[in-house]
Amino acid sequence: MLLESPTVPETSSRWHDLAARVLAGESATGDEALAILQSADDDLLDLVAAAARLRRRYFGQTVQLYFLMNAKSGLCAEDCGYCSQSKESDAEIPTYNFLSAPRLLEGARRAAEQRAKTYCIVISGRAPTDRELRLVTDLVPQIKQQFGLNICACLGLLDADQARLLKECGVDKVNHNLNTSARFYPEICSTHTHADRLETLRNVRNAGLQICSGGIIGMGETLVDRVQMALELRELRAESIPLNFLINIEGAPIGHKDELTPRDCLRALCMMRFVNPASELRIAGGREQHLGALQPLGLHVANSIFIGDYLTTKGQAAAEDYRMIRELGFTVTVADGQPVDLPDPAPRAAEFGIVDRPAQGV
Repeated sequence: MLLESPTVPETSSRWHDLAARVLAGESATGDEALAILQSADDDLLDLVAAAARLRRRYFGQTVQLYFLMNAKSGLCAEDCGYCSQSKESDAEIPTYNFLSAPRLLEGARRAAEQRAKTYCIVISGRAPTDRELRLVTDLVPQIKQQFGLNICACLGLLDADQARLLKECGVDKVNHNLNTSARFYPEICSTHTHADRLETLRNVRNAGLQICSGGIIGMGETLVDRVQMALELRELRAESIPLNFLINIEGAPIGHKDELTPRDCLRALCMMRFVNPASELRIAGGREQHLGALQPLGLHVANSIFIGDYLTTKGQAAAEDYRMIRELGFTVTVADGQPVDLPDPAPRAAEFGIVDRPAQGV
């Protein structure tokens, strides 16, 4: 006897219907994006499955790894409330001026060894000095020649000439995060504006560089602010979107304003994927703390992560990331689009203190 086919719940059909419309070329609306963020926990797996359809269309089963190098730490005169390097921060972090060329080349070597597609050179401060810009433009050709990495530069506010110089030396993309909506931006920074950030991104685009821009959730913004940021990133046609989850760093001006749950973080990733279906979506800072055991579900929606540490906080061990990617059945690809083998992780038994013992006779 055949069982009657179960009825598909209306909420499940809703997200898959939306995915089908986005795959057909429609754009998710602001109201639909807000509905994703407001959806019930009971809908979460259906929502992830629907978002995963978009991920597979544009990125298949591939994952891209980014390696971040904090080339200049602290010593910043900006007052960004979320940042441990801000002038308002009392966080105990390393402070140093621009690293030497050998140190940055060593970082590039590590990035290549860890199967990164992109090497991210980041400096603190409002904008690069002439000397700092020259150091970057001199170094980028060497990195690309020796290691074949894509380069993403995160140097602060850029004018048109600075963006052009970065393009000419071989930088592939520039990271400059919107961080949040225009409405909420004055709540997190007063030393520069949301409009200043948009001008930098326009200069980046006009120079022929790809845009890497995302934001941070958990700073006290509303769900509507998160949607507005996603819509603005779509208008900018950002090729790469890192989504960060605020880390409570002792001494930083902003602690946790929102108690993010892992489900909130997954909903935010799904919303960003529906609004920006073809963009490389990266699970960035705070993934270990806020997604926790749900990180693998996040990679069914996003297609990129940082490997190693962040600017002033530690990341998950690379071996754990490799294991997660392998167990999901995903493949890591590098700058030329070719798949690469991942290092073998340590045996689980050894990690948990389990060792082989000879059988005991009876």
